[in-house]
Amino acid sequence: MFYYLNGIVAEVQPNLAVIDCGGVGYACATTGHTLAGLKKGEKAKLYTHFHVAENAFGLYGFGSPAELGSFKLLIGVSGVGPKAALAILSVSTPETLAMSVITGDEKALTAAPGIGKKIAQRIILELKDKMSKESAANGFALGTGGGAVSADLTNKTMEAAAALSVLGYSSAETAEALKGVDTQSLPLEEIIRACLKKMAR
Repeated sequence: MFYYLNGIVAEVQPNLAVIDCGGVGYACATTGHTLAGLKKGEKAKLYTHFHVAENAFGLYGFGSPAELGSFKLLIGVSGVGPKAALAILSVSTPETLAMSVITGDEKALTAAPGIGKKIAQRIILELKDKMSKESAANGFALGTGGGAVSADLTNKTMEAAAALSVLGYSSAETAEALKGVDTQSLPLEEIIRACLKKMAR
């Protein structure tokens, strides 16, 4: 299906953007963060996900691959649908979502409309388990991947690698993104943000 749409912003409405590609307007449900970067009449590129449910389908668009990855991650949690995922990503960036999971911050998730404590706890539980598995896998990959990253990985480096892997980035992409990032002194959220910026280039 579509990987991205690259065209002119025809309409910007609450939670919705219409991208004109060759005379065809594609309506994409999206987040507040993505909408804030769009302006009617200007060019835009949205990374998309076509979601098919039992009785409905919809096209979702995001301003970055990381935000798209976060959306896919959230709808993979039992009980979390596209509407809830968009609500969370309208109050959380990919890096703050990863931080919320790593630190078990339920309040950051319940700040989204319609997200209660039980759903927030389920998101943290399921994603933290996935991050734990990714951390173990990436620790080996990053530590032995041709010396790209020192085998003596700090906890922050491991947590950042786990978060990036869960967002959909490969071990090789993560290792490359971590090069040159000051993992010793930067806060974890800043490490994740710096890596995402490098991979978005």
